[in-house]
Amino acid sequence: MLKDERSISTQAIQWKCLDSKKESKRLHYGRFLLSSFKRGQASTVGIAMRRALLQEVAGTSITRAKFHGVVHEYSTITGLQETIHDALVNPKEIVLKSDFDDIQEGFLSVTGPKQVTAADILLPPGVKIIDNSQYVATITQPISSNIGLEFEKDCGYRIENSNGDKDGQFSINAVFMPVQNMNYSIHLLGSGRATREISFIEIWTNGSLTPHEALNEASKKLIEMSNPFLDIRCKDFFPLESKKDSINLTGSPLLRLQSDNASKLEITLLKDTFIDQLELPARAFNCLKRAEIHTIADLLNYSQEDLLKIRNFGQKSISEVSKALWERFAKELPNKNLGIN
Repeated sequence: MLKDERSISTQAIQWKCLDSKKESKRLHYGRFLLSSFKRGQASTVGIAMRRALLQEVAGTSITRAKFHGVVHEYSTITGLQETIHDALVNPKEIVLKSDFDDIQEGFLSVTGPKQVTAADILLPPGVKIIDNSQYVATITQPISSNIGLEFEKDCGYRIENSNGDKDGQFSINAVFMPVQNMNYSIHLLGSGRATREISFIEIWTNGSLTPHEALNEASKKLIEMSNPFLDIRCKDFFPLESKKDSINLTGSPLLRLQSDNASKLEITLLKDTFIDQLELPARAFNCLKRAEIHTIADLLNYSQEDLLKIRNFGQKSISEVSKALWERFAKELPNKNLGIN
């Protein structure tokens, strides 16, 4: 094989859509067949596709709201049935579709008495509401309400820090995940060395994307993330030791700098990785979320003793978390009072 020649797989993986239906405006379902894989490949593809569908497919959400004459989120407005806090929770459930990646602005301007729904939002060009009947708030008196909104396109979900809210502007915890759930199953065909695998993939979306569009987008993301590895050459790696200088380099400032940079990069990645990646049982996952443990970095600041203090978090949950941490990230819970910070 020539030096720059790349090996291209001739294995033909075929797929077929077995079922596609619109159960409601905000729930679309699709079932797909992928065949045929060599032994073990279906699991590799299934795990990668699940993570890409849930974390890499972008969606649009309301990320900020501005109320005139409001001091804080627990304020009340005469004639508005909900508190400001409740009025901020409802808009984040609204399912949106956007053609742009930059921040867009919209408005909610209504006069009561009226039940306010998503249909009352004045949208910027390129932004569409999937279900206009989604509830926002109820105005019980003849008053006018003007609320500025910001729309943003991103992946995963974002927990905002409310400390920066001022002048009636409030950040909203946004969910940018058009894929609500994904399941895959693997089945064997044949026997012996001729054994092959087929995989069934089920996808549920919120209606802003069809399951087929979500599968296509996730596949593109996986390819984009893998492409840089195709150009790696041996000369790209810095040799830690040469024949000319074979002394112990553990004290080298360069190696210390490389080690420090690697540690900082690892901590940054852990801060950007949510505990969803652990795929914990619902009980353990919900307990961690209630304790405001959202990322792997947050979790690694808790010892086993600290986690046991969380309500309804028992020894079984400790074992589940420890096992998932080690299998997926090769990490262990720290000793008491020690964390990654």
